[in-house]
Amino acid sequence: MDTKIILSATWVVVTLIYLYDDVLRICSGDLAKKPMADMNLNQFVWLGIAVLMLTPILMVFLTLVLPQSVSRWANIIVAAFFFLFNLVGLPNYPSLYDKFLLAVSLGFNVVVVWYAWKWS
Repeated sequence: MDTKIILSATWVVVTLIYLYDDVLRICSGDLAKKPMADMNLNQFVWLGIAVLMLTPILMVFLTLVLPQSVSRWANIIVAAFFFLFNLVGLPNYPSLYDKFLLAVSLGFNVVVVWYAWKWS
């Protein structure tokens, strides 16, 4: 199977895991308990959060349209960033479902790096 398709599909999976986790957090009431819910964040912080969350969605498309060498490194860099970002944040989530879904997303970040690294 084409590596571009595998990588793009893996980014779809990662995006859906993040979205599903957010839905569970809202439904469980955990979102309202987070310290971030009490913070008065400005528009630039929210813009940064939007860019952060848009990145895996864009990777679905960019993986398919960028030249292979650029796509390869973009996948490695972005997946490594999200791996480290989520690994650092993992202890801050008290709910088991959060920890489980983030651990699964970490595994898929490794899959992205693995396939992108092997891509020749």
